[in-house]
Amino acid sequence: MAETKQASASAHHIEWHEVGRNTDLPEGRVKTVTAGTKSLALVHFQGKYSAMDNRCPHQGGPLGEGSIETGVDGQCWLRCPWHGWDFDPLTGKPPGGHEDSGQELFPVEIREGTICVGIPQEIEPLRTVSDVMAATMISWGVKRVFGMVGHSNLGLADALRIQETKGNLTYIGIRHEGAAAFACSGYAKLSGRPAACLAIAGPGATNLLTGLWDAKVDRAPVLALTGQVDVQVLGPGAFQEIDLASAFQAVARFSHTVLNSSKHSELMALACKNAIVQRDVAHLIFPDNVQTIPADERGNISKPAGRMPNFDVTPSEESIGEAVTLLSKAKRPIIIVGYGARDSMPDIIALAERLHTPVLTTFKGKGLLPDSHTLAAGVLGRSGTPIASWFMNECDVILTFGSSFSNHTGIERSKPIIQVDFEAMALGKFHPVTVPILGEIGVTARQILKHLPETTTVTDQRAEVQERWGIWREEKESRTRDDRSKGLNSASIFAALTRKAPSDAVIAVDVGNNTYSFGRYFECAEQHVLMSGYLGSIGFAFPAAMGAWAATQDFKAFRGRKVISISGDGGFGQYLAEFTTAVKYGMDITHILLNNSQLGKITKEQRAGEWEVWQTSLHNPNFAEYAKLCGGHGQRVTSIDQLDEAIRQALAVKGPALVEIISDPELV
Repeated sequence: MAETKQASASAHHIEWHEVGRNTDLPEGRVKTVTAGTKSLALVHFQGKYSAMDNRCPHQGGPLGEGSIETGVDGQCWLRCPWHGWDFDPLTGKPPGGHEDSGQELFPVEIREGTICVGIPQEIEPLRTVSDVMAATMISWGVKRVFGMVGHSNLGLADALRIQETKGNLTYIGIRHEGAAAFACSGYAKLSGRPAACLAIAGPGATNLLTGLWDAKVDRAPVLALTGQVDVQVLGPGAFQEIDLASAFQAVARFSHTVLNSSKHSELMALACKNAIVQRDVAHLIFPDNVQTIPADERGNISKPAGRMPNFDVTPSEESIGEAVTLLSKAKRPIIIVGYGARDSMPDIIALAERLHTPVLTTFKGKGLLPDSHTLAAGVLGRSGTPIASWFMNECDVILTFGSSFSNHTGIERSKPIIQVDFEAMALGKFHPVTVPILGEIGVTARQILKHLPETTTVTDQRAEVQERWGIWREEKESRTRDDRSKGLNSASIFAALTRKAPSDAVIAVDVGNNTYSFGRYFECAEQHVLMSGYLGSIGFAFPAAMGAWAATQDFKAFRGRKVISISGDGGFGQYLAEFTTAVKYGMDITHILLNNSQLGKITKEQRAGEWEVWQTSLHNPNFAEYAKLCGGHGQRVTSIDQLDEAIRQALAVKGPALVEIISDPELV
């Protein structure tokens, strides 16, 4: 047995760890080893072994990556690879060091050729600021974190690791921070609850911004957690330092830096409450050195009990009376539902059935009413159907719930309009409406139904709805026969998906021609559709599907539902590497990829504007083979007769699957 180097703790508090064989480390060399969770610099010098704290006290450089060098004084020193600080290889003391200075040493023993290092046992780890804030986040219902662990968030990451070990949350390590933010957006759009995205300072934080903007403009709650450089070097321009407070000022409803003097649990509680109540982005900045500061042991974890309001806001009697009067005199009213009405559909359907009036949806609201319903009139607007357009033209009153009057939708402003929304600023935002009603949507629909007179002048339009569907389905069928021998037409692709997609699937759609075609041709049953609505960000679909899949694991209401994502080749290429993330975590996602080898929508816009088509072509791999290389299922479709079976097989896979369809960019 070799000699033992004395450590600061007594022997009965030591736990021994094997760190290698005595033949592994040549004489005069040093390397990094790990004993338990402790990182050490293991030295073999002059026939002896020593193990010291691997972290250089200057800027944390890894001594185990350094070298043993001879100084001008003829003495050998262990030299830090970052800035050249020197330490005695066996005692850990610096040049001219005193007894109480230098690196902490740990006892080393050679046992039958195995190098063993003794580490003092921790009786109870100190609770840190990060521990308190992670526990608070969980108490407010955050179940999932998407992110990338890195240089300036390691203290916070370890607190999240501890919570995951306890079973309190689940962490998904992504390949690009932008995908983490989009995944959070998809998670929130499906569940209505926030997930968190984790990034380092500087580039990691800025990579979050696009996905966070998507969440913000579509009113999806998200919690962003970003690392930052040490407090004492903020300002002069340290490595990876940017002004995160300014960078996130516009996108985050709530953004604050965590300081050692902060009320840490309260700060996290405020962030979570802002995300949930405002349905917006909340952001916390964690300086590196603050993350591991011991927390106040007396502090309690803040919880949402007694701090969350009831959101059932009742509209005024006057506005309900005006709405009922207008509807009672109408002959051909229509109802338009937007994404904001997603939690109130039973009440809206009851009102529609009382009036026998068609229900149109905005594109973001696609799927809120099954297309098989006797009053469903499909999507209105650029991504819509001629059914909805026909009823818009023929109506005499418009009753709209939770829609924003986007120019993409095209609600006719010259018609009498009753607009219902739970946000005052949304009412008449772009132009005056006849009756603006402030109230929770389900409550308002029930109030209108309650006050309608027994007899009205409203026409029963159910037969007309079915007649219009018959006309449109006949035209869709004729379009499935279009063939230029340059790929499959979109009508056929989405007819096949209509036949094969599970009736309760969650479908995340991207941006581009594929999205327009989905809105036009796909007929919804009970599916839940997610999209990048107001931001319209290409690349949204697949990472949002990852978030949606996570929500199906976290919430009983969505458990067991198949997740499908749809994109073009341009959109999927944005976050191509995340397919490996889906494989790593066994995500049950089927991706439908329309490959036309170009940015098809932009090509069309260039032609429509009488521009030359320029720089819209794409050079692609075989995406189906790529999916296989990643460890998932991949299949390429080049003819219509392959479609149904390829989709069926992919949906049957219990994990990531990709169907690459060679599509015609003109037959959309």
